[in-house]
Amino acid sequence: MASDNDDIHYERLIEDYRPRLRELVVVDRVLDHIQFIETAQKEQIRQKARTDGNIVATDLLISAVLKQPHTHGWFRAFVDALLHAGCESAAEYMQVNPPEPEVEAENDCCVKLIQLLSPSLVDMKTEVVSLHCFAQRLLTKDDTELIKTTTATQGNRSGARELLSCIVRGRPGWFSVFLEVLRETEHQHLYELTGGSPDSDKKGSGEKLPSMKDEPMESDAPAAAEGCESLQSMDISYKEEGEADLYEGAPTESSQLPKSLKPPQPESAAVAGGPEKADIVLRDYQMDVARPALEGKNIIICLPTGSGKTRVAVYITKKHLDHRRTGGRGQPGKVVVLVNKVPLVEQHYSAEFLPFLKPTYKVERVSGDCQLKISFTEIVKKNDVIICTAQILENFLERSNKGDDEGVNLSDLSLIVIDECHHTQKGEVYNHIMMRYLTQKLKNTRLKKEQKEPMPLPQILGLTASPGVGGATKMKAAEDHILRICANLDAYKIMTTDLGQYQREPRKLIQTVEDRREDPFGDVIKNIMNAIHAHAELSPTSDLGSQNYEQWVVQKERIAATEEDQKVRVCSEHLRQYNEGLNLSNTIRMRDSFSFLNKYHEEEIKRKTTPDEEHDIKITDTERFLFNLFKENKEELQRLAEKPEYENDSLSKLRSKILHEFSSRDAARGIIFTKTRRSAIALSQWIQENPKFADIGVKASHVIGGGDQSVVKPMTNTEQRDVLNKFRKGEVNVLIATTVAEEGLDIAACNFVIRYGLVTNEIAMIQAQGRGRAEDSSYTLVEVKNSGVAEKECVNEYRINMMNKAITKIRALDQVNYEKRIYEFQFQAIMEEKVRMSKKKQKRMQDEKGEVKFSCRSCPKHVCTGDDIQIIENMHRVNVTPEFSQLFTKRENSTLQERLLDYETNYYIACKNCGQRWGSMMLYRGIDCPCLHVKNFVVTFNGKKISKCTKWSELPIKFPVFDYAEQASRVAESLDDEDDEDDDAE
Repeated sequence: MASDNDDIHYERLIEDYRPRLRELVVVDRVLDHIQFIETAQKEQIRQKARTDGNIVATDLLISAVLKQPHTHGWFRAFVDALLHAGCESAAEYMQVNPPEPEVEAENDCCVKLIQLLSPSLVDMKTEVVSLHCFAQRLLTKDDTELIKTTTATQGNRSGARELLSCIVRGRPGWFSVFLEVLRETEHQHLYELTGGSPDSDKKGSGEKLPSMKDEPMESDAPAAAEGCESLQSMDISYKEEGEADLYEGAPTESSQLPKSLKPPQPESAAVAGGPEKADIVLRDYQMDVARPALEGKNIIICLPTGSGKTRVAVYITKKHLDHRRTGGRGQPGKVVVLVNKVPLVEQHYSAEFLPFLKPTYKVERVSGDCQLKISFTEIVKKNDVIICTAQILENFLERSNKGDDEGVNLSDLSLIVIDECHHTQKGEVYNHIMMRYLTQKLKNTRLKKEQKEPMPLPQILGLTASPGVGGATKMKAAEDHILRICANLDAYKIMTTDLGQYQREPRKLIQTVEDRREDPFGDVIKNIMNAIHAHAELSPTSDLGSQNYEQWVVQKERIAATEEDQKVRVCSEHLRQYNEGLNLSNTIRMRDSFSFLNKYHEEEIKRKTTPDEEHDIKITDTERFLFNLFKENKEELQRLAEKPEYENDSLSKLRSKILHEFSSRDAARGIIFTKTRRSAIALSQWIQENPKFADIGVKASHVIGGGDQSVVKPMTNTEQRDVLNKFRKGEVNVLIATTVAEEGLDIAACNFVIRYGLVTNEIAMIQAQGRGRAEDSSYTLVEVKNSGVAEKECVNEYRINMMNKAITKIRALDQVNYEKRIYEFQFQAIMEEKVRMSKKKQKRMQDEKGEVKFSCRSCPKHVCTGDDIQIIENMHRVNVTPEFSQLFTKRENSTLQERLLDYETNYYIACKNCGQRWGSMMLYRGIDCPCLHVKNFVVTFNGKKISKCTKWSELPIKFPVFDYAEQASRVAESLDDEDDEDDDAE
């Protein structure tokens, strides 16, 4: 039996080689051969692999392997599982038989090269190369089957990517064998690109390549990765899309590539040290708006969508860096480009800044969904241009403010570019950053008066297509709104100009709809709703299916929850779902509406009727009435949903518009904007299932947001990027999108844009119109019943006209008056911020947590107090008290598997008494932690019930940080007690 010392040694060994295991382990296969991990935990790890990728799942697997107490022979079993799963390289590390450091470094270099050249390598003949790699033992049988399946279902390039990800996990020596495979399969171009000799295609060239069958020896190191003799010439900033990043799975030990493997560049570029692309040439109007920024002044550039604002920003960035480098200031430039959406990070990096600035300057990007291998502070130090989400910079500015070592100061930066800068308003993260700037600017004024050295501040460059008018109805209010944005950005001027010949105005059309002559499907839903009104004694004040009705019924539910009126509360919840069903039947197909209602009732019935091991959940008379009411009408709703003659007129208008665009254009490409994720998915399915669309070449797909607040499965950033790439390439020519695609995303030129029952504000209207960038593009608004979009569109047109006039008036101000008004707004903003921070401190209520009480939203059962709650990662509120664990039941939740949440397992927790969901069961570093969702509770503070509390941020209470060590010791003690009981039983 292994001693405790042996176990400690094995644990340290696994932890030491954890970074390597992340790269080399294939989780699904290893799990097949591990018996000491429970089946439920295996499924959690597999789900994590499906949602978050192999690297994240490997971390979870390692944690499961290291979980104590260990079973007899656990380490040997782990090593055997690695061997049987084909992860031989990983097994060698575990058997303390890693390659020599030189060989390891060269292997890392070759992995990096494959990642760098993957955009070219994916054009290989995947199936042919796969067979040869299998014959040379570069791939296992499982690898080849996976590659074959991927190629068949997703295409040759996807299969090639899978192949490349498999071969780099091999033992050192794989690279030269792969080179030979490329040569043998007649991929001479790829062979030479990857480092092979141009003459090696001649038979009998005498070139000897090592075999993977040979054990890697120190003397084989040069052959293990041909041409990897130098690790000094290429910086990590040479990346293309799809390549591993600092924060992805690539090894960090070798962050550079060898000279011999550097892709060839034109001689002139190499001599001049210039960028890969030609120098940026701006159009006249672009140069006009850029001039003040080239003089070092803070400005806002306001140009329409598609007019090249980002290209102007790249030009200004390059000139700024050039000036700082040659201007004799003694300090190089440091530029941060801030965006407000994660997909924009990669877009600005790969499409704009990197191509024009490399290799003269180092460019890197960071976003909130990245797991950084080095800190953001180090990235700022080591790069000239950093493209990141604004929240990341704000986080590290706050760290510096608190005196943490790993922080960033505004004085570290010389230029901040703020994309979509109209978001620099109260409550937005852009504004938090700029409030730090304005506060320091005010301090600098005082320091100068005291003849002290002021803190240097960066230049500010804001970019926007529309600052909007902030809901103003009068010109003065519109001017103030725009001036306030200028003040927040400390802008010397707001720059705009006439685009002249480059101006594109899409043709605009508003499609009104007619009421259905008959709507039997909607009539059945309304009859059901009226029956519920009678049962709950409710009298609605607005039309069923309208937004006003939605607001009314939500308010009724909140009041009923706080008053513990369960009859009205549960009826209001069902009425809200039926109202959504009416909206769906007016927007998309009746069958989609029926599917939504049916799924809701199936889940509710399952929640109430599924037997629990310990408690039977009570079904109230009202719940039984509601379930029976739907059951009685279900068949009729399903029958009516299949009758096309009763479909809404909005769908008919949309169908006609799409058919017209594709029949009247040689190459139609368009975007349809819709309000909800559910409608975007349903419209995409509707188009895909309609043979008339397929006959004229319509290829549709949808893109929706990535947040997890909706009950509809969100899209990951990778999924969004894949769809947008297909749209750019023409593999998809109709994109159905929510507002996620309105702003900022560089979507390929469209020749038609349709807003389907969706109108928000004037900013979104300008953004949506700007998607139609092609010549002779059209912009169509299709009305939907009860949406009121036609009226809202007219209001937005009025606001746009008002905005343009306000900008003209502001630009006409003399500089003295302009700066005076700007200063007044800045001083006001600083004072408001101080008041806000003061109030925030007063509201923390740290010593009064116990006065906060939580009760079940569905039944009046007391659940816990604020003293019972702790917080994990400043985000997840958990209750790990033994008393709380007796109040809930844990149930499997298949919908969580679809929602791709980082922190949730496949289980939710629910009240044992009534079945009301309380939250989810999250696995945190091996410990099950019940995570509470505040919207599922009635919150009482100091005896007063809070009617509206749907987010934890609305409850200004600072809970203590989760004490992992204490909870881990409790779990360990309980496990020891169980072991003792087992021993006694024996």
